[in-house]
Amino acid sequence: MSLENFINQAVSSWMRKEGPESEIVLSSRVRLARNLKDVSFPTVFNKDEAEKVVNQVANILLSYDKRMIKNFELLKMEELQPLQKRVLVEKHLISPNLAEESPYGAVILSEDEDISVMINEEDHIRIQCILPGLQLGQALKNANIIDDWLEEQVDYAYDEEKGYLTSCPTNVGTGLRASVMVHLPGLVITRQINKIIPALNQLGLVVRGIYGEGTEALGNIFQISNQITLGKSEEDMVEDLTGIVKQIIEQEKAARESLVKTSGIQLEDRVFRSYGVLAHSRIIESKEAAKCLSDVRLGIDLGMIKNVSKHILNELMVLTQPNFLQQYAGGPLRPEERDIRRAALIRERLQLETNK
Repeated sequence: MSLENFINQAVSSWMRKEGPESEIVLSSRVRLARNLKDVSFPTVFNKDEAEKVVNQVANILLSYDKRMIKNFELLKMEELQPLQKRVLVEKHLISPNLAEESPYGAVILSEDEDISVMINEEDHIRIQCILPGLQLGQALKNANIIDDWLEEQVDYAYDEEKGYLTSCPTNVGTGLRASVMVHLPGLVITRQINKIIPALNQLGLVVRGIYGEGTEALGNIFQISNQITLGKSEEDMVEDLTGIVKQIIEQEKAARESLVKTSGIQLEDRVFRSYGVLAHSRIIESKEAAKCLSDVRLGIDLGMIKNVSKHILNELMVLTQPNFLQQYAGGPLRPEERDIRRAALIRERLQLETNK
């Protein structure tokens, strides 16, 4: 398969679409955790209960009015190969927990992969919507459409005082996790990020790496999400997070402007050195690739690099992950083979830009 065809099949729509503030905010994601009334939580239920939950939720969503939403597809974890599940994790469509620890789990995906509904992860149902740019409000609206459709046909585990009941106490209440994936090279280079992260923590927000809890912020990409799910409405939580993200966007823009003014030639040199590494390397590790991709994306945003799509960061941050590389290669790769394959894929992807 050619790289171009592979990319067209592998890349989710949010990775190559424009959105508000998309030069800094790569994506917005909203996730709603729900459980069925009078059914044991996934952490303690048996196979029969798990299969009933999958069938019940799948039957409802697969019969959803096709005029209002694109086709859904059901994928059961037990029917997927380990590599296929890990690729879904790298695309942010399922959690590592669903891939690795939920033998009776499943996911229902919309055709464009903007919506994914995980079944039998930590909770019976986790509705997720991903959109490009800063669109938390719209992502919540899209997730609520699915949530309302389900709630019309099933009874949720709900308490009048506590709200939606979840397997983990930290999700009780709205069951909402809203997050944005942001590219913050200016704040990292100027070291302002070291002050911003503690300040965000004090505001009840969590800052993590590109793949969530326990992951490193590769390529100056951070996930910022709410930590509190109780005491406010879903809309208020999303509005609060949006307001804070807008402040971070302004700080990142100011940091970039300052770098151009005070270190213009040094910054340009950094950008083009990284471009040269990506364009000519024969072996490249994931950390170096992420750093260089971040520099190149910054150069594109600042107008230093012409005729290269700004979506290259979104795409290659995912496509150069270990399991995507093995999928493209058609089989398992040793670590050193992945580094060679990663370099080749990046060179080919850049060549596609120059051939346009």
